Parts: sequence; structure tokens; C-alpha cells
Amino acid sequence: MEATQELITASERIVESRFERRKLPKTMVGSGVGLLTASLLSGCGGFGTSTFESGNTVDINVLNFALNLEFLEAEYYLLATTGVGLGANDRGVGAGAVTGGRQVTFATNAIRQNAAEIAADELAHVRLLRSSLGDKAIVRPALNLDTSFDAAANAAGIGATFDPYANEVNFLLGAFLFEDVGVTAYKGAVPSVTDKGYIEATAGLLSVESYHAGIVRTLLYQIGGAAISNAQKISDFRDSVVAGDTDQGIENAGAANLVPTDERGLTYSRDTAEVIKVVYFGGATSGGFYPAGMNGVIK
Repeated sequence: MEATQELITASERIVESRFERRKLPKTMVGSGVGLLTASLLSGCGGFGTSTFESGNTVDINVLNFALNLEFLEAEYYLLATTGVGLGANDRGVGAGAVTGGRQVTFATNAIRQNAAEIAADELAHVRLLRSSLGDKAIVRPALNLDTSFDAAANAAGIGATFDPYANEVNFLLGAFLFEDVGVTAYKGAVPSVTDKGYIEATAGLLSVESYHAGIVRTLLYQIGGAAISNAQKISDFRDSVVAGDTDQGIENAGAANLVPTDERGLTYSRDTAEVIKVVYFGGATSGGFYPAGMNGVIK
């Protein structure tokens, strides 16, 4: 979605307010993207560029795979909270188009605040990964934030059409569709990262995505009713495109299930092939949120 300069400025203002709350200087936002990224890099335990400069292709491929997911999350939340997606400096030269997405009219202030905070986090993640990867960073792939939700809702048995931007409950269900996927993807990726600094940073990204997923799951559970039953249908849909039965809804046997874990109390993992199956909605090379597939080596 293209935007006017006024909308872009408004979007930056909202993101800036989130970072100000975290005591970051104003100059780190907007035109000071480099300073913002430098702060984030130092806060993530040395998530710099030395490994990539040495040609460590394993880390490059894994983190570009993660960047594909961060692009999806950033666009979803930014459009929902500001009506404007990523700017040219964040999506990269020659980036794919984003179909769908618009600002949500939130009825509940707490949900609006949660969404704005997550949007700021996801924008920071995109900038962090792109800065660290440098010229090896992928550009944003084409993203479908429109008919992809119709397809998922139809396959899940929710309905023939589904607009995640129609209201705040739909927005949370749309987020639920991919939030847990991001958590399991990072959990599965951590053992593949070879550089210690990147392991720590990847673990940091995992923890933030876990907070996000927990917020979405908790809000849906508090809403109750159809929100809980539809979340279960989405969980079942995710399970249907990969082998096994590891995905979990937000309720189990009538009790809250806000933290999906195995019998050891640990978050479960998905490998890259399983993550791709979920976000492609079962497609082999493309589909779902990624109509032309992901960018990078792992796709």
C-alpha cells in the first residue's frame, strides 16, 4: 500500500511515541533509523555484522528466513494501527507489493495500545535484521493480507470470507493465525544459528514474539465465546497442513490454555519446512501470505 507523506509522518509519530515510552531518544526514530538500530543492536547482546562479513551463510540464511516473517508481522500491525505499512527504506529496493490491509477502528483502548506496541516492536525487528544483514538482507516479498485470510477462514471452517481489519476481534484472530507460528519458528531456529552473538539476539527476538503471542491469546480468551472457538479452528487449521498434532488453541477441556507448551512446560518448535507449510497454507513453493513465495535461500 502506497501512502502520502502525511500518513507516513503520522505513522512515524505513533512509532516514535512507543520508543519514547521505553526511554529511547527521539533521534533514534524516523530519519534517525541508523541510531535506533545501533541501540537495538547493542541491546541485543552484540547483534552486529561481523559474522556476515566473514561469509557465514548459515546465519545469513536463517536470519533472512526470520526477516520474511518479520515483514509479514510488521505490515499487518502497522497497517492495522496507522493505516500505513513499511516505508521505502525498510522494505528495500524492488520489494514485492502488499495486497490488503487498512487501519482498524479499535473499540477498546487497551487492545489499541497493545496493537500499537506490537507494531513498534515489529518495525524495530525489521530494521534490526536488515541493518545486521546489510547488503545480504532480502527485500520484502509480496504479501497477501486480503484473500489469504478468506482462504484460511474457509479452510478452518470459520466462514467463506474473513476481514481481519473489520473490528478488533477479527484483528486479534488474524494476528493469532501467525503469531504462534513466529514463536515456534524462532524456537526451531535458535539451534541452527552458529555465532554466539546471534544466538543471544535470536533468543531475544523469540522472547519478544512470545510476549506478543501471549498478549493475543490472553485478549482472545478474555473476549470469550466465538473468539475462543474460532481460535481453536485456526489452531486445527495450522495442524492440518503439517504432520503431527502439536498446535494448541487458547482453551483446553474448558480451562484456559494461554501458554501452549509440551508436557515439560516448554514451547514447541517448528523447523523451517513446517513454518513454510503453515504460512503458505500447505503450498509447496508459495501461497497463503506469500503469493510469490518468500525471498532468500530458505523458502
